[in-house]
Amino acid sequence: MAALKLPHSPRLIQGRQPLVPFPASTMLFPKPPSSPLSNYSFATSSGFLTRTLALFSPGIVACKSSSLRGVRGNQSRIRSASVQRVAEELMEDQSKYSLFSGDSIRQRFLDFYASRDHKILPSASLVPDDPTVLLTIAGMLPFKPIFLGKIPRQVPRATTAQRCIRTNDVENVGRTARHHTFFEMLGNFSFGDYFKKEAIQWSWELSTKEFQLPPERLWISVYEDDDEAFEIWHKEVGVPVDHIKRMGADDNFWMSGATGPCGPCSEIYYDFHPERGTADVDLGDDTRFIEFYNLVFMEYNKKDDGTLEPLKQKNIDTGLGLERMARILQKVPNNYETDLIYPIIEKASALANISYPLADEQTKLKLKVVGDHLRAIVYLISDGVLPSNIGRGYVVRRLIRRVVRAGRSLGIKGERRDNLEGAVLPIIAEKVIELSTHIDPDVKIKAPRILEELKKEELNFVQTLERGETLLEKMLADASSNAEKSGTVPCLSGKDAFLLYDTFGFPVELTTEIAEEQGITVDMNGFDIEMENQRRLSRAAHNVVKLAVEDGTNLTNNINKTEFVGYDTLSTQAVVESLMVNGSPVIQVSEGNDIEVLLNKTPFYAESGGQIGDHGFLYVTGGEKQQTAVVEIKDVQKSLGDLFIHKGTIKEGVLEVGREVEAAVDAKLRQRAKVHHTATHLLQAALKKLISQEISQAGSLVAFDRLRFDFNYGHALTDTQIEEIEQLINGWIEASTSLKTKVMPLNDAKEAGAIAMFGEKYGEQVRVVEVPGVSMELCGGTHVSNTSEIRVFKIISEQGIASGVRRIEAVAGEAFIEYINVRESQMKNLCSMLKVKAEEVTTRVEKLLEELRMSRTEVANLRTKAAEYKALMIANKAFEVGTSQTIRVLVESLDDVDADSLKAAAENLIDTLQDPAAVILGSCPDEGKVSLVAAFTPAVVDLGIQAGKFIGPIAKLCGGGGGGRPNFAQAGGRKPENLPSALEKAREDIISILSQKTS
Repeated sequence: MAALKLPHSPRLIQGRQPLVPFPASTMLFPKPPSSPLSNYSFATSSGFLTRTLALFSPGIVACKSSSLRGVRGNQSRIRSASVQRVAEELMEDQSKYSLFSGDSIRQRFLDFYASRDHKILPSASLVPDDPTVLLTIAGMLPFKPIFLGKIPRQVPRATTAQRCIRTNDVENVGRTARHHTFFEMLGNFSFGDYFKKEAIQWSWELSTKEFQLPPERLWISVYEDDDEAFEIWHKEVGVPVDHIKRMGADDNFWMSGATGPCGPCSEIYYDFHPERGTADVDLGDDTRFIEFYNLVFMEYNKKDDGTLEPLKQKNIDTGLGLERMARILQKVPNNYETDLIYPIIEKASALANISYPLADEQTKLKLKVVGDHLRAIVYLISDGVLPSNIGRGYVVRRLIRRVVRAGRSLGIKGERRDNLEGAVLPIIAEKVIELSTHIDPDVKIKAPRILEELKKEELNFVQTLERGETLLEKMLADASSNAEKSGTVPCLSGKDAFLLYDTFGFPVELTTEIAEEQGITVDMNGFDIEMENQRRLSRAAHNVVKLAVEDGTNLTNNINKTEFVGYDTLSTQAVVESLMVNGSPVIQVSEGNDIEVLLNKTPFYAESGGQIGDHGFLYVTGGEKQQTAVVEIKDVQKSLGDLFIHKGTIKEGVLEVGREVEAAVDAKLRQRAKVHHTATHLLQAALKKLISQEISQAGSLVAFDRLRFDFNYGHALTDTQIEEIEQLINGWIEASTSLKTKVMPLNDAKEAGAIAMFGEKYGEQVRVVEVPGVSMELCGGTHVSNTSEIRVFKIISEQGIASGVRRIEAVAGEAFIEYINVRESQMKNLCSMLKVKAEEVTTRVEKLLEELRMSRTEVANLRTKAAEYKALMIANKAFEVGTSQTIRVLVESLDDVDADSLKAAAENLIDTLQDPAAVILGSCPDEGKVSLVAAFTPAVVDLGIQAGKFIGPIAKLCGGGGGGRPNFAQAGGRKPENLPSALEKAREDIISILSQKTS
């Protein structure tokens, strides 16, 4: 059989030409032939040539640099002419190599299943619409509500290339051939349509015909009790019995959680070493096998008692790892050396002046970490996840810190170009963005914001890392001191080492190395315990897609989704389908009780898309249309897909299941919500028009009294910019433009330029709200019919709420009138208090502030003079220390003198006592506060005594800390009761030190 061929043109990589079968040979990397390569430049640019040369001739490698550096020093110089000659010899027979691209594999997979009536759906965001998981960790996650039966299927079959993030095994990245934080899961799904037979047959056809994998190299695993799958694989597909392994529940029975949908699974493995035979095969042997395709047969529901019951709708959930398939088809030793990741590694290698093929394993590991993590970082930031200390933001921050650490240890130096200020990550990330075209086109659109966030976070972390070095120095000093006192061997605790690692990004290897240089060991057992604790928490939080049906599902098994009629009317007749009190179903509820009501249809808008739920009433009428019950509704929420839960209180009468009610929305409050929601759309349009097209929404609130809009932007808006935004929006309002609302297919809406709102989840058909000539957004909220209904728009605040995220709060319509009325009332009160007219308030306040400033200055001067006077009074308390040199020393308390006055007093005393002299003063200026100061003359400093280092331990005795220059330092504390003993300790220490220095 012929081998896979290297295409003569890069264009063929993206094509649909069928692959030539793999060679029957068991050798993964065949011996290189010798004759010319038709497209030398293409092979070198891909990185393939470099790796191939290194594999077969480790002493030779192609590189743009004339000399390359490894971890331990410079490597041999290479002449380009000899490189080309060797390359031509090695690459003559192109049929021996495969450069089948990752992009092509992805497209072939999708096209394969599209030709079998699967709908190609776009990848969901890495930020899931699911509170049970932090990030999108599996290809099936976007379909979870369908698998649970919460929402109806939109299509019977689907196929996706889903972007995924997993960080529970982040320490394995680079250490194994297959672990990643960011990866793509190619999947085909059946929602109650086809099942095992078709899933198995198609997976085999895809593997052996579309991708031309040799059948003899493929192994199958099935659940030990799944005879049906075994028979399909053996009898219908034709896989030999000795290539099918029955495995236990731990390996081949998929469960979403303690309860919920579950079922057996079957996996396809690729065998890199078939020459090892079929006896005693272990499919878990990573040196021989890689699992690349997993088929889950979701056919059971596990109940609370542990029993399994058949699902009414049997589903198929599969996942093929793109990076794994690329490794197999491109015939490289690990996933990192595929064209999906290797170009990023090459970029990092070039910046570090390192040859990846010639590098040692530790250097390669660090380069793999850079390549892997930067993919995750770029796509997370693109999906709106910014670095922070909590939740998803911490995932990004931690990955960035790992990349920075790896880069610094590789010797990568930042270039001060393009305003990067020495940052390295943006330079490498440019390659990730370049490779993103077929993964997520939005990444290139958002590139400026991604690179800016990377630069800012990297530069901040470098400062943090340097602070970590300072903290390590202190920790080691404390460990040495404690060991000296206890007579033990100095040891840095595992907890301290982990704090440095986790909080300051300090590699434990570097901590150990620095500690050993000072003769201090590190408690690695303690460090490993802290690390395992964090991993356990991480796995618990991030690595389970929980499909268990939430409490309350059984209560609504027989209830259809709520029909929403609120776009067209604010009142309707409806029937009570279900009642709940404290989460439990009831038949009847009486006056005074809080209640949750499910109706068959409703005009009430349920909270979503940032807009809060409607308020209003449910009325029950009796004979002659007399009201027999009234329920006040204060909130409406969506649950289990499209069920609207009306939350309120029974004000009068009794409400029963099955009763007909009149559901009426508060029209005034609805109008306020409509005004603010449309104003939010205008605000986003104005920000994009006037500030930056890169601005995107990061959150919103549409309430009755205000609107709040969070957006990604790295700088505060100026007063001028805010005025321009207000003027533009009010101009649009004055234009009296009629809005257009229509429902259309999602793809059509995106092609028309509609913007998706943050946090919204969209189906096949979407609602598009357009202000012609201004904005077009996908939105299910309620809106005005004409912009003139908004009346007026006013920004009341603009502030930063997180790194790179700004927040605007504004009012419009009736809420603006209320806002102005409140401000007018406050102004009247000010005018009355200051006894001036409104236009004179500013002048009067400025005058008062100036008077206050002058008064404070006078008071400060008086306090300083008082402190200096006290200092003169205590100067005679100074005593002398030393034999070869006499030094005047003063250690005293100045009662309630403030910190600034204490500083002035110390400076005055130093001048009075003259050189050489040492002054230590303390005071308690306020309740719960301690001030300390140490002042040393030049002669004292020349003895090697520094004020900053001296005052720190003294301040600790008062529950505080501080420091400063060698000749002058200030400190503070929170325990005034400890000041006398702290000053006594200072007296003892200064006498002891000076006595030793001058003896």
